[in-house]
Amino acid sequence: MNASVKLPRTARVLLVAAFWLGVWAFAAWRVGLSLLLPSPALVAKTLWGMLGTAVFYQTVGRSLLNVTAGILFAVAVGVLLAAVCRRVRFLRELILPLITVVKATPVASFIVLALIWVGAPRVPALITVLIVLPVVWTNVDEGLSKIDPQLREVAVVYRMPYWRRVRLLVFPSVRPYFLAACRTSLGLAWKAGIAAEIIARPRMSIGTAINDARQYLLTEEMFAWTFVVILLSLLIELGFTALFDRFGTGKGDPA
Repeated sequence: MNASVKLPRTARVLLVAAFWLGVWAFAAWRVGLSLLLPSPALVAKTLWGMLGTAVFYQTVGRSLLNVTAGILFAVAVGVLLAAVCRRVRFLRELILPLITVVKATPVASFIVLALIWVGAPRVPALITVLIVLPVVWTNVDEGLSKIDPQLREVAVVYRMPYWRRVRLLVFPSVRPYFLAACRTSLGLAWKAGIAAEIIARPRMSIGTAINDARQYLLTEEMFAWTFVVILLSLLIELGFTALFDRFGTGKGDPA
């Protein structure tokens, strides 16, 4: 008789993390050169030293501000643009090729162009907007197209107030598409924002710190900053997901 032991999720996550840390430690030991592959202990020591400096928190805060500002602006513009395009069909046909071009163009090309257009300090936020906006616009536009025309006619016949129609018809239809767009674009936005910082090198940013560590061959510091990027990406995604789930599982208002 086969018996299977089901471990709690936390235990499974810790076991997986321990496994890959062991693989990393073994690989670092085999390489034997921290310049090529520093050990987890050396990276942890470097990160601990960084945590004790004010520059670390200023750098993280600046990068978070750049990316968060770009995400919020892109979400607001994407939702508004999708709503207007549903009202004005020609505008949707006019904007669709531009959205397609933005989605297909390599991020590196936009970063180089943004350096010329807006200067290094604004590049991360602009790149974040270009990553998030097409995803939000496409998903919200799809959600608006799924609204039942018969329900819309009933709302018109019964002269339902505009904001009540938005709450009872538009919001339930768009909500799952909007949440999916935000979940998809969050990780992409953070990675693209840091990539933009690495190329543009704005003052006091994570990307610039990574580039400086590479330039001076401080591999353990580069690994430490990369770990910070991964951790922040996970925390942002988990935080936004929890927030979205709270709204996404809410009950609709009674008619």
